[in-house]
Amino acid sequence: MIDFEEMLRCKAEATPAPEDYEGEDGLLYCGKCHTPKQFRMSAPPMEGRLIRCPCQCEQERRQRADAEREAQRHAQAVEDLMRRGFTDAAMRTWTFANDNGKCPQMKHARFFVEHWETMKAENIGYLLWGDVGTGKSFFAGCIANALMEREISVCMTNFAAVLNDLAASYEGRNEYIARLCRAELLIVDDFGVERGTEYGLEQVYNVIDSRYRSGKPLIVTTNLPLNDLRHPQDTAHARIYDRLLAMCAPIRFTGENFRALTAQDKLARLKNLMN
Repeated sequence: MIDFEEMLRCKAEATPAPEDYEGEDGLLYCGKCHTPKQFRMSAPPMEGRLIRCPCQCEQERRQRADAEREAQRHAQAVEDLMRRGFTDAAMRTWTFANDNGKCPQMKHARFFVEHWETMKAENIGYLLWGDVGTGKSFFAGCIANALMEREISVCMTNFAAVLNDLAASYEGRNEYIARLCRAELLIVDDFGVERGTEYGLEQVYNVIDSRYRSGKPLIVTTNLPLNDLRHPQDTAHARIYDRLLAMCAPIRFTGENFRALTAQDKLARLKNLMN
């Protein structure tokens, strides 16, 4: 039994198709799928009246149309999230599908995505640390892309870009930081590169502290040794690192430098071409 609103809409539909026919029960049947296009009301005040309803092939057509609309809506939603969430279009290619399988830590990225609701509720993030070129940024990008595909808002940026944006819009810096914190997941890539100035450290602290107070997860990648983060040399760094370690579980990245290997591979291919 369909609801009353659907019943009224169906009742106003076009006249029967030429191939439709009347069954032995007096109902109109679809000539294609041979299922009823009518049903008989059994309750007063409309008892006995014939009301139009969608046959099986019409229901399937509507379901396909609904699925297409939903697919288009989802694709547009994901596109909007990626456009706003990535500072570099290349990050869109950092996906699990493009993983070469050489980074043993990737199991932790998949775990984070699979258990996102728990990570979000418990405010658990990652601190990805290790040598340059070991896959930390790619790891974080895989998480970002997978969550955006589920229509979860992610902002992936770095403090060099953040500091440039803050310097360009000093009066609106509170709103800028608030926008970073509105993302369900914030990813800060290459943390520590921007350190040095008093202004830079203060702004870094403001972002980290605001994220800490928002109660939302944070993922940070850094080339800094974990020991440096645990034993800072001054108070300015100590209050930043203290917040990070309170929010993020450290994951060490070891192994070969993937960027160096890629460069070597390109050089070898170039030599082959020249020969």
